Amino acid sequence: MAGTPQDSGISLQTVTELGPSIPLFGVCMGLQCIGEAFGGKVVRSPYGVVHGKGSLVHYDEKLDGTLFYDIPNPFQAGRYHSLVIEKDSFPHDTLEIVAWTDDGLIMAARHRIYKHIQGVQFHPESIITTEGRLMVNNFIKIIEGYEASNCSP
Repeated sequence: MAGTPQDSGISLQTVTELGPSIPLFGVCMGLQCIGEAFGGKVVRSPYGVVHGKGSLVHYDEKLDGTLFYDIPNPFQAGRYHSLVIEKDSFPHDTLEIVAWTDDGLIMAARHRIYKHIQGVQFHPESIITTEGRLMVNNFIKIIEGYEASNCSP
């Protein structure tokens, strides 16, 4: 299967080696790399290819420090992918599912310990994603919080 995290150059290595010490925001294949780097399996979506289509995405409002602070639930997201992290192989011991579609596909996840490692399957930069700019700003706040607690004065 072409176009998988295995084809992404040093992306998997970047996630495992730099992720614990540097904030990472994975988009589309970036989320797939995060999932695979921590033990998940990336597979073809059971619902086929989705390119340039909007979907409602729901997120777990009980989780603090996610990309979705102050964003309506659900929200519209622009999707451009044919692969997803397989739900049955999702590495729940290291990652947590943060967002999903109506049909249960994983749309966002983050690391349980290194909460500055987060990723989304959809494209926040797409005009289809109604709250994309706010998501990026929320990740910047996550970075600022990480740096404030981990950098020497």
